Amino acid sequence: MRKKRRSMLLNMEEMKTHVRSKGRAIRTLYIFLNGLVTITLVRSFFRGELFNVLVCLLTLVLFMIPAMVEKNFRLRLPRFFEGVVLVFIFSAEILGEINCYYQKIPHWDTVLHTVNGFMFAAFGFALLDMINRDGNIKFQLSPLYLALVAFCFSMTVGVLWEFFEFGADIIFHTDMQKDTYLSYIYTVTLDTEKTNTVIPVEGIAGVTVQGASGDVVLPTYLDIGLFDTMKDLMVNFVGALVFSIIGYFFVKEKGEGRIARQFIPRLEEEGDGDAISPK
Repeated sequence: MRKKRRSMLLNMEEMKTHVRSKGRAIRTLYIFLNGLVTITLVRSFFRGELFNVLVCLLTLVLFMIPAMVEKNFRLRLPRFFEGVVLVFIFSAEILGEINCYYQKIPHWDTVLHTVNGFMFAAFGFALLDMINRDGNIKFQLSPLYLALVAFCFSMTVGVLWEFFEFGADIIFHTDMQKDTYLSYIYTVTLDTEKTNTVIPVEGIAGVTVQGASGDVVLPTYLDIGLFDTMKDLMVNFVGALVFSIIGYFFVKEKGEGRIARQFIPRLEEEGDGDAISPK
């Protein structure tokens, strides 16, 4: 008889069990954030804001990710880390997209990308620990190697996200890669002699864009996404680097480190023990 294949998805009872197992603080946070998202969803529905309804539904699905990770990867997420993940999702989708915090609050996007780099470095450590403890794989990972690979994992996730933003902007004509006003351009495109000479255009006081729907007058040159993308990658770099350094000393000190213990997921069988230790 064939074994019944275990679904990677969660049913409602599994989700309730997961939330109950996390204690009062996380349970309260789940209820509070789900309530806010539900209220936003209902309000958006009656206003006819279909995009916002879809964002709310996506957010409710994303709230299930911590439970799905624990189920499918045999990991136990620290409560504080799970709380940060939930607040991050709410801040990015509901506050950022629907409440327009990306435009209203300076550096909102920058803070989220920094936290993103930090979180995925922590998750990278946990994935490496699963490999490090696999009895079928015979090798030893030094603390430096663990830190380096976790850092690279976080940066790869950051790059893939920027690919997604670029693809959405090109295919669906969104503006996920936000534009930046600049008063200067340095380019070889304006070099009519084709000698690879950089032509400076500084002190730009205005730009007129001629389009099919009429002319648009801009106060200065409008960079369409490059600065935003590079800034996002740089702050992702900072977040990943900071946690990789914390994780390095956490492993080197054999699990001594209160900050790292709050962020690095543990293997299920470890209970409340150390998250990572080299062989």
